[in-house]
Amino acid sequence: MSHEAAAALLGRDRALPGRGEFTVRRGRHHSLDGVRVHTTMHVGPHDVITVDGLRCSSATRTIIDLAALRVPQVRLAAAIDSAIRRRLSARSVIAERLARLRARGRHGVTAIDRLLPDTGGESPLERAFLRLMRQHRLPRPTTQHRVHGPNGLVGRVDFVYSDLRVVVEVTGRRGHASDAERQRDAQRRNELIDEGFRVYEYTRSDLEERADWVAETMRSRLCAARSRRDAIGRHTDDP
Repeated sequence: MSHEAAAALLGRDRALPGRGEFTVRRGRHHSLDGVRVHTTMHVGPHDVITVDGLRCSSATRTIIDLAALRVPQVRLAAAIDSAIRRRLSARSVIAERLARLRARGRHGVTAIDRLLPDTGGESPLERAFLRLMRQHRLPRPTTQHRVHGPNGLVGRVDFVYSDLRVVVEVTGRRGHASDAERQRDAQRRNELIDEGFRVYEYTRSDLEERADWVAETMRSRLCAARSRRDAIGRHTDDP
C-alpha cells in the first residue's frame, strides 16, 4: 500500500480513507478494479514497512509520495507533522531521503522544501509559531523538549531555548479550562519556574491576529534572557 492508502493506514492527519493505492516496480503491469497502481524505479530498503501484516510505504516515503501527487499544502503539512508527532519519522530523516531523491527529478520536492523549515512541532499552531520565528529571523527553538527536575519528568514543552532558560507554549484552547486542567497547568508552570525557566504562553488568537506583536515580544524576551545569562557568566568568572 502507498500514497493515500498508506497515509490512512499509518493514521496520518487529514488522510483520505477508503482509497486503494499500491506501488509496484516499473515494468510490472497490474490492473485491479477500484485500485490505483503507481510505478517506480526507486524503492530504498527503508521505504517499505509492515503494518498489521500489510506491506506499506514508510511514513517518510508516504510523505514524499503525497507531495508527488501535489496534494493541498495543508494536507501535506499535516502528514509531515503527524508523522513526527507519532515518532514515525523526523525532520532530519525526511531531509536526508529528500536529498537522495532530488537528483532524480522527483515531483513534489519543492513542496516539501517549503514546509520542512517549519516542521518539528506537533500541530498547525506550533508550525505557525516556528514559521513566525523564521520569518522574523529569530532563533529556532528546540521542539517537544522533555524537562526533568529532581523528582523526575516535569513535562514536555512545546518549545525551549535551553541555554537561555526560556520555555514557550502555544495553546489553541478556547473558552475556560476545567479546574483540573488549570491545576495541572499551574503546577507544571511552577515546576518549570523552580527549574530556572521563564515560561511564556501565546494563544491561537495571538498568532493569527497579532503575529508581529508575538515576534516583537519574543525578540525582547530572548534579548533579556541573553543579558541575564551573560550577567551570570560574568559573575561566575569574577575572582
